[in-house]
Amino acid sequence: MNDLATWYKTNDEYLSAALVWLRLRLTRLIGQQQTGNAIPSASETAPVSDTQIEQAATAMQQIATLDLSPALVILSNRLGLGPFETQILLLCAAMEFDTRMGALCAQAQNDVARPYPTFALALALFDDPVWEALSPERPLRYWQLIEINQSAAQPLTVSALRADERVVNYIKGLNYLDDRLKPWVVPMTGSVDALPFSQQQQAENIVRYIRAAVHEWPIVNLLGADSASKRTIAKQAAQALGLNVYRLSAEVLPASWRELETFARLYQRESYLLPIALYLEVPDGDKALPAVNHFLARSSGLVFIDTRESWLQIERDVLTIDIAKPAATEQAALWQQTLGQHAGTMPVLLAGQFNLNAAEIQRIAHNASGADAGNGDGQSFRDSVWHTCLIVVRPRLDTLAQRLEVKVRTWEDLVLPDMEKHALQQIVNQVGQRHLVYDQWGFGRRMSRGLGISALFAGESGTGKTLAAEVIAHRLRFNLYRIDLSQVISKYIGETEKNLRKLFDAAEDGGTILFFDEADALFGKRSEVKDSHDRYANIEINYLLQRMEAYQGLAILATNMKNALDTAFMRRLRFIVNFPFPGIPERKRIWETAFPEETAKETLDYARLARFNLTGGSIQNIAINAAFLAASAGSRVTMPLILEAVRSEFRKLEKPINEAEFRLIQAVEVNA
Repeated sequence: MNDLATWYKTNDEYLSAALVWLRLRLTRLIGQQQTGNAIPSASETAPVSDTQIEQAATAMQQIATLDLSPALVILSNRLGLGPFETQILLLCAAMEFDTRMGALCAQAQNDVARPYPTFALALALFDDPVWEALSPERPLRYWQLIEINQSAAQPLTVSALRADERVVNYIKGLNYLDDRLKPWVVPMTGSVDALPFSQQQQAENIVRYIRAAVHEWPIVNLLGADSASKRTIAKQAAQALGLNVYRLSAEVLPASWRELETFARLYQRESYLLPIALYLEVPDGDKALPAVNHFLARSSGLVFIDTRESWLQIERDVLTIDIAKPAATEQAALWQQTLGQHAGTMPVLLAGQFNLNAAEIQRIAHNASGADAGNGDGQSFRDSVWHTCLIVVRPRLDTLAQRLEVKVRTWEDLVLPDMEKHALQQIVNQVGQRHLVYDQWGFGRRMSRGLGISALFAGESGTGKTLAAEVIAHRLRFNLYRIDLSQVISKYIGETEKNLRKLFDAAEDGGTILFFDEADALFGKRSEVKDSHDRYANIEINYLLQRMEAYQGLAILATNMKNALDTAFMRRLRFIVNFPFPGIPERKRIWETAFPEETAKETLDYARLARFNLTGGSIQNIAINAAFLAASAGSRVTMPLILEAVRSEFRKLEKPINEAEFRLIQAVEVNA
């Protein structure tokens, strides 16, 4: 017989002895009442001696002192019940174990309408009764071990008592999470794989700290943006302590204080009865903070708190740990392990461009395994892995910024001076070599910030800033996100900073280019402090400067007004690329590539069109408008149609139209 079966046998023997003891005491009380009657009842109960009761009590005590303590003894010790309170709970639970108890209770109370336990019955039935047991602050009522069915006009002492269903089952040996908690908490399922070394050390540090706790386990506050890593570390630590972890979102905590108090007490009771720990997820913002602090003040079990930053306000021992994703070298090792024989040079490349946790790496490798890794050089497999990485890092950013669909772009699509184009190529090269320089060559260990690559694209609208960002994104095979300032900047104090923090945190997963269009509106010069709003606006700018330095990805800022940017911010940029207004040679090249090869067009005079003082963006607009004019007319694209589109573009830009230029071009066409 194994230990569990032995314990069940011991527990049943204890309950059997306890029921015998209860029946004897009730029978003796009934006999004492019958003896005091003037007219004896025809069915008087046979007298019960003190010796019989003592023998039954001794049998209970002998079983209770065994190495395998019965459930009632364990519950009483953990929840702090006194002897009289334990006896009351036993009396209430016995109603579920022995069908004769109801009739005995009615007889003992001289009332057939009371076939149930009451406090009055307990006070008369047991030795050394304590009135304090009736208090709502004592364990019976505080932990809701019993239910009191009391009407408005009925005294507390004669109200019906009933043992809580969860408690009855526990005493019988059936231990499970209270059903009333299941709408809020869910178990963390699945086994924990071997953690990367850095995270394994953090889990072991948590275990050592908890085991060293003297009075009660501390609250473990896990800080950082990667909840997946925090959950894995918490589960690893809990398993080492022999605990099962349940998750709870602070957003679903009961709204009313009465319901919250009941929930907190029920959970704390469960933490005494079950080997469990709680993983409490607290979102950004302060709406849930009062409820969380109230809950934690009522909970003494092991609780892991998942927050972005530390804010706990509670008089309990708190262990605060910053949790990050595995280091780049650890991620490379994970990629090598999960990709197996087809890894090649991918582990180093993936670890250098993406910042993923262990679970994400394993999931991506599994999903990509469907690709034909053994075909040729395994390019389809490598492409599948890279594409899956891009998909994994997208969801958090999709809600914060606009993703630009990058078409096939090459360096030839950019019409820029050689120096500017070389600067763009340097950006691509630095992004590709980050892992080598920062991790393998040691620069990352010497730098706490400035690990990211930031670039400013300055120039008039339409000079190719967005196109250059698309070329870089295509070359790197990255997602390109344009930051929507309307979703970032808020008139409410502090909201802009929170929005930017979410944005940068999401982008830290890698494989992403942040493209701040009209950056002067967001990164402008700090203002003179005239009121609290100006002061906080400057705080926001300082925060932006710090996050830009700490951000480990590629951020591109585009502005039409370079002089409007804060000089302190300009110093922190690694690249500044100027996009000049195109001259005639550059405009001619842009015109020559403005129409796709499939477009039906007549011979066009690109040299003449280049005389119009337009940016590449405007030329592209004109080409599209001219194509639509040709389609509507059922003809090819001709010079007159292009001129009509040029006039429209000039009017849109509110530029003066020099008809002499148009006449010159038209005259050339006629002569031709």
